[in-house]
Amino acid sequence: MDRPRKPTLDTVASAVGVSRATVSNAYNRPDQLSAALRERILETAASIGYAGPDPVARSLATRHSAAVGFMLGQQLSAAFSDPAVSIVLDGLASTVDGHDHCLVLMPGNETGGPRPSTVARAAADVVVAYSLPDNAPALDAVRTRGLPLVVIDQPVLPDTARVEVDDEGGARMAAAHLRSLGHTRFGVITFGLNPDGFTGIAPASRVSSAVFRVSRDRLAGFLSVTGPDTPVFEVPGSRRDLGRTAAHGLLKLSPRPTALLCASDELAFGALQAAGELRLTVPDDVSVVGFDDVPYAQYSDPPLTTVRQLLTEKGRRAGELALRLLDGGRPGEPSRLPVTLVERDSTAPPE
Repeated sequence: MDRPRKPTLDTVASAVGVSRATVSNAYNRPDQLSAALRERILETAASIGYAGPDPVARSLATRHSAAVGFMLGQQLSAAFSDPAVSIVLDGLASTVDGHDHCLVLMPGNETGGPRPSTVARAAADVVVAYSLPDNAPALDAVRTRGLPLVVIDQPVLPDTARVEVDDEGGARMAAAHLRSLGHTRFGVITFGLNPDGFTGIAPASRVSSAVFRVSRDRLAGFLSVTGPDTPVFEVPGSRRDLGRTAAHGLLKLSPRPTALLCASDELAFGALQAAGELRLTVPDDVSVVGFDDVPYAQYSDPPLTTVRQLLTEKGRRAGELALRLLDGGRPGEPSRLPVTLVERDSTAPPE
């Protein structure tokens, strides 16, 4: 038995007694019709089961998808489990929302970004890259397609719209705070220097060959105050369990660090947990500093001293740049947001 054919624009046009173009305008250019005529067309379409123009067919015809591609350096779960990522993404989404654009999320993999094949087939008119390594193959795929590109944080690319924060300055600020309290024995917990899954004390060769700009800059800021011989524990992401692993490794060194500098709040929350498991009191036995100032930082036990960056504003500015590029605008100068140190109860002079 043959299935009934789906109603089309022509079906609606015939039922209403207008042209196909008039029906199309009812959906795509409503300002071209009177309110009464548009309402009659939409009511007729609904009565015969026509749901509107096929978005796939429309994109093929116009060569535009009305979508913003969002490339992650991590797996898709990071967009929901890492508060810093989710807040930035929310700022981006709230900005493009209302402009008839949707978001296409492209998760990262072992290369530190989406697979090039994913980028090649993604239905997107502009791409926002969030925290990718310098050599991510996904970036070549964006160039091959000739799509406009906005970078959040990293990498630094010529003639590309970019939003970033003063990562090195913020890290230096955090380390200087601990130094001013009298600390001289430090440990650093950093997320990945290279996208190879390494976990452990990072040798100097890994530090010097890091392909993530944010990791390089935050580490440079920390070490400019604490000294180049400070032990650096590298983990492949920004998660509490990874921060816990790193802190266990650092706090078992001899001599034991009296202060831990963490590249993110999530890593710092893991460090707080590890300190408790080792029967160390924060901040009496060890001080802990994070980076981001996610909402939970003020409620952790103890409340976390951290470097505040404007996460929502970062996403909002990236969304504005994406919309500008879609309208044919130029990338302009990189947008750098300020950072500030927020002192709470996780830091104190060493005993």
